[in-house]
Amino acid sequence: MTRPAATPTVQVDDDRFRVTEWHFPPGAETGWHTHTMPYVVVPQTTGTLTVETKTADPFAMECTAGVSYSREAGAHHNIVNDRDEQFTFVEVEAKGSVA
Repeated sequence: MTRPAATPTVQVDDDRFRVTEWHFPPGAETGWHTHTMPYVVVPQTTGTLTVETKTADPFAMECTAGVSYSREAGAHHNIVNDRDEQFTFVEVEAKGSVA
């Protein structure tokens, strides 16, 4: 079964940051991807997303609106909205030094 694609909207893309708002209709996914930069996610919705990886079983990621989390570069995964409602988050990727 093919899932619908989540919709990315790039809000900022300069030499320091890329800021993308991701909208997930019910059942949507990001598609498999690898993060090449460290990043912060700011959920705009409270709920659970499913994280699929190539090295482990899928797992539930609990998200709370407005409660951010960060990850290092190198994550390889697919994010799925298994909910019956839309889910949205903002992703901020750091390009090199931000000092």
